[in-house]
Amino acid sequence: MKGFILGFSAPDHSGVISGDDGVRYAFDYGDWKHNGFPANGDYVDFEVEGGSIAKDVFLVPAAQRRATVGAVPVGDKSKVAAGLLAIFVGSLGIHKFYLGYSKQGLIMLLVSVLLFFLVFPIVIMAVIALIEGILYLTMSDEQFDRTYVQGRKPWF
Repeated sequence: MKGFILGFSAPDHSGVISGDDGVRYAFDYGDWKHNGFPANGDYVDFEVEGGSIAKDVFLVPAAQRRATVGAVPVGDKSKVAAGLLAIFVGSLGIHKFYLGYSKQGLIMLLVSVLLFFLVFPIVIMAVIALIEGILYLTMSDEQFDRTYVQGRKPWF
């Protein structure tokens, strides 16, 4: 069975998965078969036990998720595209707009355009973008998707 994690409580070591069949399944951290903690929105594969318990919960890799989920917009942003945009035109915030962070993209664009003659603010925006571009390109597809697409982390 496959589904999305609706919530996970680290202190309680328990969570809830919404199965593709529309049923909710409880699970314990002991059944999580991936490094780190589960995150809200993670697409997972699991076994059902007793009608409402999820066992052996595996994170579905981003590449497989894109092929499996179909119409659900999960993993629809490329880390390579975001990274290259950040490195080459990052001071204008284009990579932020690409990832859906309009407010942050507008901040970078306005700082770069309005303070163009002061040079220093543009250099700061370029350094920030370069760092973000390198981060995007060096993390795994799953980590990028989890952090910046699903997790909606706007800054590095």
